[in-house]
Amino acid sequence: MSQKRLFLLDAYALIFRGYYALIKNPRINSKGMDTSAILGFMNSLIDVIKREKPDHLAVAFDKGGSHVRTEMFTAYKANRDETPEAIRIAIPYIQQLLKAMHIPILELEGCEADDLIGTIAKQAANQNYQVFMVTPDKDFAQLVSENIFMYKPARLGNGIEIWGIPEVLDRFEIERPEQVIDFLGMMGDAVDNIPGLPGVGEVTAKKFLKEFGSMENLLENTDKLKGKMKENIEANKALGLLSKQLATILCDCDVTFNEDDYELSKPDADKVEEIFRELEFRRLAEQFNSLFFSDQKNYSNIETQGLPPTKTIVKTDQFDLFSTQESADDASGQINSYYKTLENTDHHYQLAETDMAIKFLIQNLLKQTAVSFDTETTGIDALNAELVGLSFAWEKGKGFYVPVPENREAAQALVDKFAPFWDSESIEKIGQNLKYDLKVLSNYGVTVKGKLFDTMIAHYLINPDMRHNMDVLSETYLQYSPKSIEELIGKKGKNQKSMRDVALEDIKEYAAEDADVTFQLKEHFAPVLDKTETRKLFEELEIPLVPVLAAMETEGVRLDTDFLKAMSVEMDNDIKIFENRIYETAGEKFNLASPKQLGEVLFDKMKIGEGKQKKTKTGQYATGEEVLSYLALSSPFVQDILDWRQLVKLQSTYVTALPTQVCQRTGRVHTDYMQAVAATGRLSSNNPNLQNIPIRTERGRQIRKAFVPRDENYTLVSADYSQIELRIIAALSGEENMIRSFQNGEDIHAATASKVFNVVLDEVTREQRSHAKTVNFGIIYGVSAFGLSNQTSLTRSESKDLIDAYYQTYPRLRNFISEQIEIAREQGFVQTILGRRRYLKDINSANAIVRGAAERNAVNAPIQGSAADIIKIAMINIHKKLVSENWKSKMLLQVHDELVFDVHNSELEKIQPMIKYEMENAYKLDVPLEVDLGMGQNWLEAH
Repeated sequence: MSQKRLFLLDAYALIFRGYYALIKNPRINSKGMDTSAILGFMNSLIDVIKREKPDHLAVAFDKGGSHVRTEMFTAYKANRDETPEAIRIAIPYIQQLLKAMHIPILELEGCEADDLIGTIAKQAANQNYQVFMVTPDKDFAQLVSENIFMYKPARLGNGIEIWGIPEVLDRFEIERPEQVIDFLGMMGDAVDNIPGLPGVGEVTAKKFLKEFGSMENLLENTDKLKGKMKENIEANKALGLLSKQLATILCDCDVTFNEDDYELSKPDADKVEEIFRELEFRRLAEQFNSLFFSDQKNYSNIETQGLPPTKTIVKTDQFDLFSTQESADDASGQINSYYKTLENTDHHYQLAETDMAIKFLIQNLLKQTAVSFDTETTGIDALNAELVGLSFAWEKGKGFYVPVPENREAAQALVDKFAPFWDSESIEKIGQNLKYDLKVLSNYGVTVKGKLFDTMIAHYLINPDMRHNMDVLSETYLQYSPKSIEELIGKKGKNQKSMRDVALEDIKEYAAEDADVTFQLKEHFAPVLDKTETRKLFEELEIPLVPVLAAMETEGVRLDTDFLKAMSVEMDNDIKIFENRIYETAGEKFNLASPKQLGEVLFDKMKIGEGKQKKTKTGQYATGEEVLSYLALSSPFVQDILDWRQLVKLQSTYVTALPTQVCQRTGRVHTDYMQAVAATGRLSSNNPNLQNIPIRTERGRQIRKAFVPRDENYTLVSADYSQIELRIIAALSGEENMIRSFQNGEDIHAATASKVFNVVLDEVTREQRSHAKTVNFGIIYGVSAFGLSNQTSLTRSESKDLIDAYYQTYPRLRNFISEQIEIAREQGFVQTILGRRRYLKDINSANAIVRGAAERNAVNAPIQGSAADIIKIAMINIHKKLVSENWKSKMLLQVHDELVFDVHNSELEKIQPMIKYEMENAYKLDVPLEVDLGMGQNWLEAH
């Protein structure tokens, strides 16, 4: 008989890991709730069940901390940050889901999850169970034995790791797993505030264990140590023993392993799916159904008014999770759908392939007032993609697909037949991410006219923090799951097919479904734009911007690749010089790109910043930019490391990468502007990302030299808003002193310094102006005395005095900040000058850190967002003139508050006043907008 297996999950470790894995791209549902922590944990749980098919399973939670440890050491875990709000909200949902899934919850007042897992693991192992402790926490390695294993879940593309005795001995370089306790006691733990032995890091702890075997033996043989290390350890023997006690997982909690209580059983499907629906977990719901209920199939009678889908589950007595036989569904590659799909929903999609069918389709198209359309292409690069087909829909559940021939002439002839539709000003064209379709059609000489409705952009204005891809929108608002592109052409990689290889019937269903779903989404979002008062912003700003961005992306910008190649060679030499200098100072060669090795050299060997070292959750030293920037203030060695990092990053991200992004067909770089990413309304760019080219360093600025005019007949012109955010905050706050300075054309930083430092304007020093500039821009982001002191040569006390003086000089600013925060608290959002909303779900959070971040956003979002609105207006107006007046010059780039143009030399004198006028008059404020113009044979020269 095979050995039974018990899986014990460390709840909080998995919850925190899931939350932070998604911290840069949190999962926000349509209610504005951050579900990252719940999703991360549930993914880990489902993965364990699916992968391992365990006999027995339980989840352990902390409750009230460890009474035993806090009695021993009151500062135990005292320096931990407050639990993020999203995690606090997640716990009740996770426990509800576990109860609905009939999975036991281990929880005991005053006991940590580690101790509960340790206690149950030992008991189960004694009953001949194989026990797997599911956790990323290395501390559990101390419990590993013949029948107890650590199970580290998959992460960041790496597979799972199972640590038995050999793996633990190898990882910690020890002879027995119990020595992990000594290792942890010697090193200490910054996260749990276990002090450890002063000056002992990972390398030293391993060395001591090899020589002495245990903490106690080390402390008894300090005479064998030398110098400062000997002094430190002899003076802190009691601290070492205490640290070892604190690091020991207790295995005598008041809990008992009863195997019947831990046996995995069939979950309450209705209750689980009710919670999944509330959280809007679509994919997870499908995984859950596929895993636990492979028999279910009936989804035909589904409500369509935003109500949860109704389904019939064929209940069986036997839990089929453990079956080794594939179900019929699994064998056919199908997943039981939690939503309406092509397979279970009535629809009528038709193929228009013959001349007669196409003629009738066009006749019907021209009778409509609004039509959804979509292009099917050979790839995602719009500039080089060829049309495979066109799909159209104007009624729910109905659609048409027109295959486009591979022959270019025949394809062009077919596209031209639809000219009356493309040219119609009276037919609204609906699409999802219309910019892509406009660019593809422009390759065939088509300019789409008439009113546009982009469902992606509509949703971006309605709910800016959520994802906006069609699948998510369809599943969230229509309870319908569209067919995946991967079902047709396979996953990304060398074996992925082209859409030309897909059977006509399959592509017809897929393409017409896209147009149909997009039409239905438009019907859903249109009235919501009115409810959120964003229709005007949608129709007058964001939608008119779509063809502008499409034109800019299609135009692209020429790149001087020879210049970049020469620059890369120079950087190679400089990087080697830095490396040699760093190795010489360190006295050894090491992997500079390894945070672990760098931390050991900095802190264990060179003792830099002694007593101020920080450690990550994995136990290694923190060597991020924030840490090193602070240490570099007093260490030229650390400054060399920062300079090396900057060069390496600059070279890999831009100098060597940019030439590879030149389009072979056009010989130019074509960035892709993302209109629905930044919640503030700012545009972002990809492939390449032009927004992040550094301009504060000389080397960073040099990269702009590589962007050049199309040929000798053109010159680059740069137009940059001067201090637009300060002008906006002056106007929105009604701060008269600041408004007056701008109206008088004064240097705002010098004027601020004059008032704050109480000196005559002409006598303001460069340092005073610099400090005033830092406060002027920092005030938008809620700069503190601590933050200001880090950015300047001022002490914290001087920084506080400067900020106080600043608010006395500009008293309306403090009131404006308070008013914005109060508005956000009352209505849950703030707005830009054009009504763009920034929702602030954490504005009333009990967590001071989280609430503080929301308060800062309440102030800066209207400022940043209004600046974004204004430059978008200018772009639309300038583009209209360039097109309607047949200019040879083109608008190429938008980067922050700057526009870059490729100007024909014959138009240089005439175009500059036009650009300046349109930008300065894009929106009228109480403060004048000013634009600085420059020209040159490269972007740097023009800027």
